Amino acid sequence: MDCEENQYSMPTIGQDAPAFKAVTTQGPISFPEDFKGKWVILFSHPADFTPVCTTEFMTFGHMAAEFEALNTALIGLSIDSLYAHIAWLRKIQELEWKGMKKVEVKFPLIEDIKMDVAKKYGMVHAGQSNTQAVRSVFFIDPKGKIRAIIYYPQSLGRNFDEIKRVIQALQKADADMVATPADWRPGDDVILPAPGSCGTAKERVETKTEDKYCLDWFLCFKKEKK
Repeated sequence: MDCEENQYSMPTIGQDAPAFKAVTTQGPISFPEDFKGKWVILFSHPADFTPVCTTEFMTFGHMAAEFEALNTALIGLSIDSLYAHIAWLRKIQELEWKGMKKVEVKFPLIEDIKMDVAKKYGMVHAGQSNTQAVRSVFFIDPKGKIRAIIYYPQSLGRNFDEIKRVIQALQKADADMVATPADWRPGDDVILPAPGSCGTAKERVETKTEDKYCLDWFLCFKKEKK
């Protein structure tokens, strides 16, 4: 594998998130040092002043306090200059959409003209463009590990309820050592880890408790307190 291929390699779930230093709209940042103890959502855009991305930045800016309440920092990336970033974010403050207006984006937006960060995260896909980042979302835990990744084509706007839900589900799984079922939302019942032996499986199904129920030996739920 040559150097160019290495630059475009894509990190995977469970790996350390690639470290980087960058100039941003909120000043220089050093990742992961500046974000120790926090969850991080690192998301990319192909360029400034693109219509789909404008609606997304308005939404991220509008929801910033919700993510902050989840101990989650937002970091944006666009392969454009710092001055273009500033002009775009200033223009966003003048727009109104779906009840959102005067949205001030206070989280950092990375200047990545040389695609240094985009290449480290495999954000440049040759099938889409050799000079623009695809619209990706990396969910990174407080230990700097990549926990989930979502990619979107340029025409598809991101679902922000899902982005928030992913963070909530990952935090729930870590806190209680459980898994979350399909369409899980905070307050829903969660899935207990699969039993490690036949004896444990039999005991789990036969033992009745107020806070647990099983559909079968391999699928048991823990009730959430209401």
